[in-house]
Amino acid sequence: MKNFLFVSAENDALANCKAGGMADVVRDVPRQLAAAGDQVHVVVPAYNRLHKKGRFITQLKIRIQGQETVAEIYEVAPKTHYNGITHYVIHHPQIVEGNIAHIYNDDPEEPFFTDAVKYFIFNTAVAQAVKQNIFDHVDIAHLHDWHTALLVFHRAFNPAYEVLRQTHFVYSIHNLSLQGIRPLRDNYASVEAFFPEIPYDYHKVSDTRYPDCINLMAVGIRLCDQVHTVSPSYMQDIMKPSNKPEFIGGEGLEHDLIAAHQQGRLHGILNGVNYANMRVAQKGKLYTNILKQIYRWIQEESKKYKADILANTGEKVVELLDNPPSFIASSVARMTEQKFYFFKRNPLALKTILEKLKANNAIFILLGTGEPEYEVLMREISYQHSNFIFINGQSEDIIDSIYLESDLYFMPSLFEPCGISQMLAMRNGVLCLVHHTGGLIDTVQDGVDGFAFKGESINETINNMVTAFDRCLSVFNEDKTTWKKMRKKAKAARFSWEDSVNEYYAKLYTY
Repeated sequence: MKNFLFVSAENDALANCKAGGMADVVRDVPRQLAAAGDQVHVVVPAYNRLHKKGRFITQLKIRIQGQETVAEIYEVAPKTHYNGITHYVIHHPQIVEGNIAHIYNDDPEEPFFTDAVKYFIFNTAVAQAVKQNIFDHVDIAHLHDWHTALLVFHRAFNPAYEVLRQTHFVYSIHNLSLQGIRPLRDNYASVEAFFPEIPYDYHKVSDTRYPDCINLMAVGIRLCDQVHTVSPSYMQDIMKPSNKPEFIGGEGLEHDLIAAHQQGRLHGILNGVNYANMRVAQKGKLYTNILKQIYRWIQEESKKYKADILANTGEKVVELLDNPPSFIASSVARMTEQKFYFFKRNPLALKTILEKLKANNAIFILLGTGEPEYEVLMREISYQHSNFIFINGQSEDIIDSIYLESDLYFMPSLFEPCGISQMLAMRNGVLCLVHHTGGLIDTVQDGVDGFAFKGESINETINNMVTAFDRCLSVFNEDKTTWKKMRKKAKAARFSWEDSVNEYYAKLYTY
């Protein structure tokens, strides 16, 4: 039996601790490990809220900014209990709640300023918890994205945490484009401001493009024992240089990734999804669930500035109760460049798709929150098109209904490390239309169990996206036999966590 420690910024095993697909992975992989007989501890920041109903364990005295401070660790209850898994959160006044999914902060003037502060403190507290044996002896620590890479910085350079050298470290890259780049010095949210006594190796932590900065994503790649991308195709993509916007590759870290691959440390293993013990939506409740959630949101103080869009959305949904559409296209995603760059680059493309849908008595439902410029764009287009329902919020009930009741799930991602949404839609027999990139290549077969588009240039890709929508509608309207066969194949596709975790054991957890 192995004793695992999962360290992450998100964990969907806990209520209100999810911003993206990483939270699903951190929820699901421990369950698979525990089912195999291993012990798993999962720790995330408390964000000044998640600890409030938890059980206080102990104080963690840590040294930051040249002086001692105290963090606290709590055991917290998950949404569903599984034997062999214990969940923790770490509280400190500077580990603040964010304005993105109540987790991350958007700092336009100095990117990662606030997040660097809270994850510097969080990782140091986790190191101290390991030192105090809170998790028993940790055989394998599994870190997720740049937010947790400072833990191996401590392992490599901080004499106070030599205990970490007894542990095998695995690093998962969920999104290489977010790298946690901060100054090394001369800034409050810098390495030397927080850890002035630690003698680090400049060449192992510095960013190749900004030599006066630390690149925390690079730290994880360079210093962990094994490195993992969340799909095989994404691993191949990021070992090539980026050529924006046509191709998003290694984003300056391709040489580090090639080196890790040559050393046998880099592996591409596809994420999985659950096919048992999952939340099951009730058929026919999509519009009811939307209206219920809108009513709740309108009453929230923090949502008052959205009252106009919520009312606009509610009006449209009420109309659908009496006049249901013939076809539902949908997307669930964070409002970011990664997910919706094509729409921002060419809003006319989305408007053209909406007109095509309208001509077929069809609607497009988009649910998500994220970057303000993308939220504003979607709101404005939703005002102009009666068949575009933009739900600017998060709701598990609505999301589950979307995955169940849509006819077509749309993922126009500029790049996609893996993508879980397409797997969740396919699990319900919903066909997907995807940009053939990254993990979407590994999961959706064009013309077999879904539809795909690509292009040699960004404009060609966008044009092909619009054309592909035509093809989807044509098959749905004119070739029901093919549509049903494709749906059957989509529902039969299997991307199981059991298979993925078996690869983890073979490639990541062996030492």
